[in-house]
Amino acid sequence: MTRTTKYLLLMLLTILLGTYFYITCCSECGANTPEPPSQEAIIPKVPEVTSYPFAFSDGDYAYSANENFNFNTSSSDVLMPLGASIGTGITSLKGFLSENTGKIINVTGYFKSDETNSSAYPNLGLARAIAVKNHLVSNGISSARINTMGKLMDDMIAKDDVYLGPITYSLSGESETAGEELKALYDTIKSDPLVLYFNTAEASINLSEQQRQKVANISRYLDKVEDATVNVVGHSDNTGLASTNQKLGLNRADFAKAYLMRNGILESKINISSLGQTAPVATNDTEEGRSKNRRTVVTLN
Repeated sequence: MTRTTKYLLLMLLTILLGTYFYITCCSECGANTPEPPSQEAIIPKVPEVTSYPFAFSDGDYAYSANENFNFNTSSSDVLMPLGASIGTGITSLKGFLSENTGKIINVTGYFKSDETNSSAYPNLGLARAIAVKNHLVSNGISSARINTMGKLMDDMIAKDDVYLGPITYSLSGESETAGEELKALYDTIKSDPLVLYFNTAEASINLSEQQRQKVANISRYLDKVEDATVNVVGHSDNTGLASTNQKLGLNRADFAKAYLMRNGILESKINISSLGQTAPVATNDTEEGRSKNRRTVVTLN
C-alpha cells in the first residue's frame, strides 16, 4: 500500500468518525433548543363586546330579544331607532302588567366609573334606567309600575363608543311596605327641599351629589304618586328693580323646570312661580347673604 493510499484512507476515517460523533452527540443538543414563539401566541386578544338582551320573565311568562336600549358612552340619551323586537316586547310587557296588577318591572341601568355623568341623577346608570322608564311610560305603561335603579358595572365593553343594552330587567311583586316608604320619602323631600343657587343675573345649574340624590327622590315620588306635582319657586336678591328681580326669579324657575324635564320629569308635574326679592333667607347687605337669596326652591306640593 502506497503512502498516498494510506493518507487518503486516514482522511476518510477521520470524516466518518466526525460524522458519527456529530449525529450521536450534537443532534441531542439541538433537540433541547426551544422553538421561537408562534405568531398566534403574541397577538393580543380583543375583548368581547358586552351586550345585554331585552328580557324579563315571571313563572310561565317570558320574553327575550337580543336587541335592547343602547347608549353612547357618558350619555343617558337612548339611541334611536329602536329595534322592532323592543316594540313587540313592550306590548307583551304591557299586557302582562295589565293582567297581573300586583306585579312591577324593575329596570336597572349599568354605568362605568370612568364615564362622565352630566345628568341630574347620582349616577349614569340610574339616568339610563329613567330614560328607558320614560319610553315605557310613553307606550302606555304606568310609571307607578316601574322601579328604576343604577348599578356600577366596570367590566362592560363598548362597541365603537356605544354600550349595547346596558339595561337589565326583572319582574317582581310590589313591596308590602311600599306605602310606608312613599310616606317617608315625602317627609324627607318636604323637610329638606332641593335648593339651587345662581350667580348674579345667571341661570346655570351645577348639582352636588346631595342635590342629585334629591332630584332622584323627587323623580321617584312623582312616578309613584299619580296626582303628585312639584313646585319650583324662583328667588332673587334685592339688586336692581323689584320688577326685574320678579322676572329674574321666574326665569330661574323656568330654567330649573326645563332642566328637570330634560332629566325625565314630565312638564305636567311641574308648577313654576317667582317670589323675586320678597322672601330673602339672609341679609342683602353682604355678598354672602345675597348669594343665598339668589336661589330656586324645588319641593313637593
